[in-house]
Amino acid sequence: MDRTKWLTIEELAEYLKMGRTKLYRMAQDGEIPASKVGNQWRFDRERIDAWMNETMSTPIEKKTRVQNA
Repeated sequence: MDRTKWLTIEELAEYLKMGRTKLYRMAQDGEIPASKVGNQWRFDRERIDAWMNETMSTPIEKKTRVQNA
């Protein structure tokens, strides 16, 4: 059995170089693929990699500022 398949929040934070608080919020809001086991979040490394590839290939919408003339 591959012990690195499922990541804890701490392992995911290190893997993605992101803060735990941000990742908790994203998991709770359904913005990142996650499973809750009891009171702990778990993240499937393969699904995270696929999500990252999908997220990175989506163009970022540019926000424009309306200026008063």
